[in-house]
Amino acid sequence: MTELGTEALRLMVFVGEDDTWHHRPVYSELVIRARQAGMAGATVLRGLESFGRRSVVHTSRLVSLSSDLPVVVIIVDDGSKIRPFLEDVRELVSNGLVTLEEVEVIRYAGSPGDRYENPEPHET
Repeated sequence: MTELGTEALRLMVFVGEDDTWHHRPVYSELVIRARQAGMAGATVLRGLESFGRRSVVHTSRLVSLSSDLPVVVIIVDDGSKIRPFLEDVRELVSNGLVTLEEVEVIRYAGSPGDRYENPEPHET
């Protein structure tokens, strides 16, 4: 990503945790390809409960344990990186939902020792 306070895009890919691409989970393949594409980062969140187009409820509750819980892959970066990456998303995601939203980056900093340096603070 460039600078704080700049516009970026947030790509969100909603898939089932059982969705696979060549015997690998789709969410994992998305993260691997995002890293290869030089994205600023990617996060995978596992949902507790959901329903989608077919109105089938998937839940983590013990009474009706589902093996195909929702998974969301979130990637935030410059549009110049996100837009070309959509080709990978189209290739990998056959079932699910893909959204793209404009966002403003407020803070992007890693832990000490990360390979990315923290940006210089803005003067006020």
